[in-house]
Formats: sequence, C-alpha cells, structure tokens
Amino acid sequence: MHRLYLQFYLTILAVLAVFVAAAAVLWWVAEDDARTPQYLDVAAELTGALLPDTDAPLDEQRKALEALHWKLRFDLALYKKNGDTIATAGRPPPRFDVRRARTGWRRGPGGPNFTLHLPDGRWLVARQVRDRPNPTFWITAFLALVALAVAVGAYPIVRGLGRRLERLQAGVDRFGSDLGARVKVEGRDEVAALAASFNRSAQRIEELVAAHRLLLANCSHELRTPLARIAVAASLLGDAADPKMRQSLKQDVDELDQLIEQILLASRLEALPFLEQREPLDLLALAAEEAARYDLEASGEPVTVSGDRTLLRRVIRNLIENARRHAGDGPIAVSVTGEDRRAVLEVSDCGPGVPEAERQRIFEPFYRPPGSKENGRGSGLGLALVLDIARRHGGNAVCLAAEGGGSRFRVDLPAA
Repeated sequence: MHRLYLQFYLTILAVLAVFVAAAAVLWWVAEDDARTPQYLDVAAELTGALLPDTDAPLDEQRKALEALHWKLRFDLALYKKNGDTIATAGRPPPRFDVRRARTGWRRGPGGPNFTLHLPDGRWLVARQVRDRPNPTFWITAFLALVALAVAVGAYPIVRGLGRRLERLQAGVDRFGSDLGARVKVEGRDEVAALAASFNRSAQRIEELVAAHRLLLANCSHELRTPLARIAVAASLLGDAADPKMRQSLKQDVDELDQLIEQILLASRLEALPFLEQREPLDLLALAAEEAARYDLEASGEPVTVSGDRTLLRRVIRNLIENARRHAGDGPIAVSVTGEDRRAVLEVSDCGPGVPEAERQRIFEPFYRPPGSKENGRGSGLGLALVLDIARRHGGNAVCLAAEGGGSRFRVDLPAA
C-alpha cells in the first residue's frame, strides 16, 4: 500500500498550498484599479478640509501635515498641482510623477501608497508606517491559517482511512496462512463493503477447501479396503499363477497404498498451521534406523533437532526411496552433519541426475521431469512432502548435483 493515507494527506496539503499561493499571486498581479476603494474620493475631500488652503504659509501647511502624520500614523507628502513638493512628514516619500498621478493606491517597496487628489488641486501621498504589515501579508496569513486548520482537521480522517486499509491488508495476509482469518467490518463506506466482500469470499473458500479435504480423506480411507482385499487375493494365488504377474500385482498394490498414505499425510499437513508435536531428536539415529530398513548405513555425526519424529522419518524414507528409484544398482549414501547451528541431512545417488532447470520443480506435487524413466513408479508426492515438512521445521530442502554424477538431496534443519 506504500502508506496510502500519506498520499491522500499530502495531496490535500498540496492542493491547499496551491490555493494559498494562487490567491496571493492573483492579489499581487491584479489591476490596482480593481482594488481602489470608492471611499478614497471621500477621504480626499475630508483631508482637503483638514489642511490649510493652498495659499497658506508653508510652515502652517507643514505643521498641519505633521499633525496628521502623528494622528493617522501614515507617512505623508503634500505636492502642488504641478508636482512640486510642499511638505513631508515621516519617511521620505516615494517618487511622485504628477503626469501619472490619480486617486488610488499602488504597491511600493515600503507598502501600499495611497494617492489623494485634493479638491484644491494639490496631491497628498500617504504610506503606512513600517510597524503595520501591508494587506497582502494579512491576506496571505489568513489563507495560511485556513489551510493549517483544514490540514489539522483532515489528518485524523485520512489517517483513520489509512489504518482501516492497513488492517484490511493484514487480514488478507493472515488469510494466506489461516483460512479462518477474517477482517473487521468498520463503517458503511466502500472500505467496509470491501471488507465484507472479502469475508464472504474467504468463508466460501474455506468451505470449499474443507469439503475438498473431507472428500480426499474419505476417498483415501475407502480405497484401502479394496486394496487390502486385492493384496489378500494376490497372496492366495496358487502356484499356477505367473510369478512375475503376482510380483507386479503386489508391487502395484504397495505403491497405491503408499500413494494413499502420502495423500492423507499431505491433507493433514495442509490442515495444520503448525506442528502438533515437538521433541528433541537425534537426526543421525533416525537416519540410521530408516537406512537399515533398506540395508544401508548412515554416516556422520549426531546432531539434535527439535521436531516431529514421524514426519522426520517420512523425510528420510522418501529421500531414500527416491534415490533407490533413480540409482539402479548404484550405491546410495546417507549422511548427517552439523554446520553453523544447523543439522544437514544428505542423500546421494549415482543415477542420471536432475537437470539444473528442473531441480526446483521436482519438489512440486505430482511433477515429473520430461523424459523421466521411472516407468510410472512413484507417487509424485514424496519430494513435495519432504520440502513441506522441512519448512514446517524451519528448514529447507534442495536438489544439488552429486560429485561423479547423480543427485544429492540436502535437507537443513535448525539444530536444537
């Protein structure tokens, strides 16, 4: 999601910033005539009444202008009709050009300059003193305050929306490992509708998977009864039966029984989010016991791991049976070593080996490499179970090339 609420919030702030900047720029570049208040004409008449007549002595005019300066707190400059300076009060006045003069106000370096054309023809230029900010500052400050208020008010709303989306994402992530996971429906908006839709879909998926597992388990159990009868019938065949056919039938029954057992195990593992049992186990002792069933020996060093005894036996047995199918009459090596607080189980054979491009895919359920020479032997679930069980114990399983040809299957587990 990459902090979706931040994207929403920053978008709001960006819009507010553009709005404030645009308002300030428009105020700055707008025509002065459009901002000239009508009361300036009235102010010109009142100011003309407060000042001495144009024929009054210059000292009298200067004193009157100085009095207005202290009373109004404006810098003032009084000019004749022709533009000559009569008197000033306060800061030096801006440059005055009588040819361009008119009643109104203009921006200046020290703030707005107000120009009044008095009834007697004189000109009065007024400018605010420095301790008073110009109107542009106040307008910009007001807009900035509005933007700040909107930003503060919008943050809880946007952050609340972001938190709801984050909780929805966390619920979807949990659903990947736990089909019973659901998300809380909050509010009545589109996000709430999305959460409700996800819950309905998750409920349907959980029901379908449960029905599939139940059907698979029931079919597997039901298949064992006719298989047992076939096995008994094969053992009761008389001496007149073809020995090869009887042996082939027995082998087919054994393989089908093994397939059913592995399907049941895979179904049970899918239903369990974690291991049911854990106990300290000597991995070398387990490997030696399983290897002895096939007249093999396990070498290496004792390494203790924490795990499920039955499942780890299945890992070793599946690797040995896989090696037997591919090694032919060649030797099979089983070893256990300890490396950096890890227990490493390796089963090597001298078979044709697995192409590098297929070494990862052979751990997929029911996958067989192109050109496989197993003649249909094997269930296609053995190596998939090996990888699944290894990962449930916090480890991993990989296929490597063995020295001198063949394959080397390596399973590493955390040492206890």
